Amino acid sequence: MAGARLEPIGVIHSGLSDTSQAPRQGREAGLLAQIEIFPPWRPGLEGLAPGRWLWVIYHFHLAGPPKLKVHPRRDPSRPLTGVFNTRSPRRPNPLALCLVRLEEVQDGLLTVRGLEAVEGTPVIDIKPYIPRLDQPGEDEA
Repeated sequence: MAGARLEPIGVIHSGLSDTSQAPRQGREAGLLAQIEIFPPWRPGLEGLAPGRWLWVIYHFHLAGPPKLKVHPRRDPSRPLTGVFNTRSPRRPNPLALCLVRLEEVQDGLLTVRGLEAVEGTPVIDIKPYIPRLDQPGEDEA
């Protein structure tokens, strides 16, 4: 995969100036944020409507170097575990996946609820949440 390249499709406007202000999980805080989609990608927003749940994939651009073992939720009272068993931003490829609720779509701006990213975070992709595909069945859980 040498040469793998990701191009941001937009940027997050959250009002959070640094990572210390960001909640550990966006849905827990329910904050509103806007995702500005860059003009070349705006035709891809067709069909999105308020009330829809979306997966937002973005780059933890301020995460720092990766750590292969971390304390879950940065809580030192919890035992160290492998990073792939956590949602830590300190990953080999610092990508985040967040489920958000779409509140408004207007002129290339998506207002969403539940995003925990700081101001200026690059957005890599957006995908619809589809319950029958994204929720495990009883035999898969």
